[in-house]
Amino acid sequence: MTIIAEAENLKAHYIMHAYGVERTVKAVDGISLQIREGEVYGIAGESGCGKSTLLKVLLGAYEPPLTVVDGSIKYRLDGKEIDALTMDDQARRDLRWKKVSYIPQGSMHVLNPVRRIRDTFHDFIQAHRRVSKRESAEMTRKYLRDLGLPEKVLAAYPHQLSGGMRQRVTIALATILWPKLIFADEPTTALDVVVQRGVIQLLKEIQQKEGSTLILITHDIGVHANLADRIAVLYAGKLVEEGDTRTILKHPQHPYTKYLIQSLPRLDDRGERVSIPGRPPALDNPPSGCRFHPRCPLAIDKCRTIDPETITIEPGHRVACHVVTEEVRRATTV
Repeated sequence: MTIIAEAENLKAHYIMHAYGVERTVKAVDGISLQIREGEVYGIAGESGCGKSTLLKVLLGAYEPPLTVVDGSIKYRLDGKEIDALTMDDQARRDLRWKKVSYIPQGSMHVLNPVRRIRDTFHDFIQAHRRVSKRESAEMTRKYLRDLGLPEKVLAAYPHQLSGGMRQRVTIALATILWPKLIFADEPTTALDVVVQRGVIQLLKEIQQKEGSTLILITHDIGVHANLADRIAVLYAGKLVEEGDTRTILKHPQHPYTKYLIQSLPRLDDRGERVSIPGRPPALDNPPSGCRFHPRCPLAIDKCRTIDPETITIEPGHRVACHVVTEEVRRATTV
């Protein structure tokens, strides 16, 4: 098992100053994770749980007021270990798009509205490789053909394409240089179910064809179920559970993860969907102890005062929950 990216005790806070008052939002607060080469690693959780902030920090695409206050991030690419937090701008530019790439949430933020798609691809390729216009055009046509995208999109402007096709083109643009590590931020948001399926299939095809590692950020557990090999569940800036996708979906242990899974719509479900009680906490003043305890029906006294440690309950399955820890302790002493 080769680790391609690793974060250790990562803390990233938004530190803001206004009218002489400092306000700190602890968006990522002590997260550790290891991402394996060639896997799809899903990061799930409600809006505001820290998913996108974690992605920005892992990718190195952040600026003040977001600040990394503790921890480390390492990439392992082409046999070299790279400290992602200390590398200079030139080293980051050398990695970006060629080795480490990013699929953003909104395709219109990437595609130039006054440039045809073929010109956008040419500009992008030429910025990173010394190729002629003819070579970049042939490279683009072949890549789109391999991905099953119609060649006619190259002559179009972004506004002439559907939302789903724009997203497919954005994915193709972000991966045409065959990066080893791909970050995707909510790639299926605002797309209908049929188009979502096409985008998921395209991501699968790209990842499997080149053996790339995909880090997938989405609140949609259904997308993770279709695409991810492993899932990490975040809540209020903390990692509360991590495991392979089947384990997380079939045998979730953390109460928050259980709520997430139970909130999924099912074809055979004739009753009401379960919703998570309460609201996520404000991360500039999070609750003491376990951050989920104000919403948790299973909370015990220590949940309100002590931050739970992350324990491994079986190989590859980690949970941060006092209740689960007590259950494991009782089971092992019987």
